[in-house]
Amino acid sequence: MSLKKSIILIVLILLIDQISKIYIKTNFKLHESIDVFNWFKIYFIENDGMAWGTKISDFASFISDRSAKVALTLFRVVAIFGIGYWLYDVTKKQSSKILILAITLIFAGALGNIIDSVFYGVIFNDSYNQVATFLPETGGYDGLLHGKVVDMLYFPLFEVDLPEWFPFYGGKRFNFFEPVFNIADMAISTGFIMLIVFNKKAFSKN
Repeated sequence: MSLKKSIILIVLILLIDQISKIYIKTNFKLHESIDVFNWFKIYFIENDGMAWGTKISDFASFISDRSAKVALTLFRVVAIFGIGYWLYDVTKKQSSKILILAITLIFAGALGNIIDSVFYGVIFNDSYNQVATFLPETGGYDGLLHGKVVDMLYFPLFEVDLPEWFPFYGGKRFNFFEPVFNIADMAISTGFIMLIVFNKKAFSKN
């Protein structure tokens, strides 16, 4: 798999990811949802942290939410350069197709979410009780590096009341699958799963 093909795939994923996010942002109010199937909903939420809404400040209470947000966004920006170099290196060395494809997916997904984190606070107003506007005259809902990642894919496959004897979650209602995610998240997850499942094929013994 050549670097040119990787770039084409990255651009394609970014287009699908950003078009879907912009559509949701400019057509849905925050927490608004529509049922596609019983097990699949379009549900608009915004993620201000890491995976599943986790924030750095949840672990380091001495860091404010805004400082933690900037640190997380800057870390993502630095990381994307590292992943980009890794992709360039493996394509130059003609490594396995699985490895190149996995890194391509991870790079595209990471870049897709970085765009939200860096720019969305500037180019959109907020979605609370209203549909957001692209490039509003009054300005965005926050500054550069303070954007929130748009999520919308929700798969509540089933819900069940767990028995009291069940460890940790006994007596509570369990929803599978609860996280809400986006196209970029799907690309990242697929890339990581490929590296785990096809580890021996992706990485040579050398």
